[in-house]
Amino acid sequence: MFEWIKALHVIAVIAWMAGMLYLPRLFVYHCAADPGSIQSETFKVMERRLLRAIINPAMAATWLLGLWLIWLIGWDGFKQSGWLHAKLVLVIAMSGVHGMLSGCVKAFAADRNRKSAKFYRIINEVPTVLMILIVILVVVKPF
Repeated sequence: MFEWIKALHVIAVIAWMAGMLYLPRLFVYHCAADPGSIQSETFKVMERRLLRAIINPAMAATWLLGLWLIWLIGWDGFKQSGWLHAKLVLVIAMSGVHGMLSGCVKAFAADRNRKSAKFYRIINEVPTVLMILIVILVVVKPF
């Protein structure tokens, strides 16, 4: 059963990351659209659907399945896995980015975005860096 849960966890992570990498890119293009325009309204629908239908459920599944895996390895296994502690810190950071992006969806929906396309281009790299670090910790288990 452990391997099945791990496989579902990886699938959820992939879906979460796909959305986390795509949403800021939508924001970059949305910045160029005039508020109230057809293009802006289309971006609002795309952003809302991406967040609600993919990113939020994928994050929830990632957390639930990941915590289930921790429960299965037990307290002793968890205490001895320094790499897992570091991974959890990075996943919490990723969840924080997720929350920030959710706030951006709300700001765009209300035509109150105050951030530039350049800001979103930079923010688009944060999930990538976190994902790289998380994968290294999981695969290499350096400590």
